[in-house]
Amino acid sequence: MSKWQKSEEALAKLTPEQYRVTQRNGTERPFTGEYNDHKARGIYVDLVSGEPLFASSSKFESGCGWPSFTKPLVSEHVVELTDKTLGMVRTEVRSKNGDSHLGHVFPDGPRDQGGLRYCINSASLRFVPLEEMEAQGYGDLIDQVE
Repeated sequence: MSKWQKSEEALAKLTPEQYRVTQRNGTERPFTGEYNDHKARGIYVDLVSGEPLFASSSKFESGCGWPSFTKPLVSEHVVELTDKTLGMVRTEVRSKNGDSHLGHVFPDGPRDQGGLRYCINSASLRFVPLEEMEAQGYGDLIDQVE
């Protein structure tokens, strides 16, 4: 059993917007998310399960209105699914253990960093600052941030 779990307690702490995004496959309005312009060093974890998803070192400014990353921090924690809603075919990104809707991945990211853009809703994330990573149980990932 994974230490990263979805729980009723975690779900009960979500705001209506966070619940809509993570549990109902919602999308926050562009340029409104807490982490869109966020530049601090650390990691972004699933708001529901706490599983580590993205590092600040892979975050870039894409201009799309949502936080964008070139790659997952721990690829096993990010699941990609085909999404055929809204009359188009996209690749949805979900957290593996929390089963939270995170956003979508597109093939228009920086070419020199693999060419992917993980376009992620701030409402599905919690930021753990570099200086708090050890205390919060993410010490093994510090080298991915620095």
